[in-house]
Amino acid sequence: MLKDYVSLTKPGIIFGNLIAAASGFFLAAKGNIDWFVFIILILSTTFIVACGCIINNYVDRDIDLKMRRTRNRALAQGRINTASALLFALILGIVGFVLLHYYTTTYAVLFGAIGILVYVGLYTLKFKRNSVYGTLVGSLSGACPPVMGYVSVSNGFDTGAALLLLISCFWQIPHSYAIAICRFEDYKAANIPVLPVKYGVKASKLHMYVYIIAFVISSLLLFTEGYVGIVYALVMTCMSAYWLYLVKTENRFDNEQLWGRKLFVLSIIIITVFSVLISVDYVRDEPILSIQ
Repeated sequence: MLKDYVSLTKPGIIFGNLIAAASGFFLAAKGNIDWFVFIILILSTTFIVACGCIINNYVDRDIDLKMRRTRNRALAQGRINTASALLFALILGIVGFVLLHYYTTTYAVLFGAIGILVYVGLYTLKFKRNSVYGTLVGSLSGACPPVMGYVSVSNGFDTGAALLLLISCFWQIPHSYAIAICRFEDYKAANIPVLPVKYGVKASKLHMYVYIIAFVISSLLLFTEGYVGIVYALVMTCMSAYWLYLVKTENRFDNEQLWGRKLFVLSIIIITVFSVLISVDYVRDEPILSIQ
């Protein structure tokens, strides 16, 4: 039973969001780390993301039964009572936002609220089943954790926060299309109108090119605007170039699902490297020198 409750929170998604939140925090902190605030950020992000994932499991329990990857989930199989699951989500969400409110900043609370409202209210309840634009809407919620981390330190929405939001949004879209391609039959069986299912893989490739190029430009703006160093710029340029190359080589794979899985794995590697680099290759503020 405990394992089922843990699985409701989607630990893999939580872990990815924690890495993103931590990287935004470290970028803004520039080495001046308040470890208490960092721990609060990690705990609150865990609880808020878990809350959203449980509600997503609750809403999607009918279509989860139609997908091989999700048909054994606890709510889909009825191993957990729906009322108990929603109560669990409510408690986690309240604790997460209380921690953010009392120990971080108003901006962190704001982006935490935007993240869960977009994920639950717009993506899960409205767009996921009804529109090809669900991926675009969902990308905004996925982009909130790194911004939460950043603004919990900066206490303001500056250029760095805006770039993190854009970078994360642009990354989410080709990443999500890659998942839809490698899980094509599942999405088709559940009648989820993601772009690869509705308009085909060829059309998805064109969109991937656009969003990966947007990702490259926005990620390099972190360098040109003086937030990160040259190591970051070189590594992200090379990895993004390979990402574009892999999109182009779709016809060299035995099947589209294998190609989609390769894209999915590469996108995870890229965002992980990105998160590590902005955490360690940040540009420190220049000291202010006074002449007596």
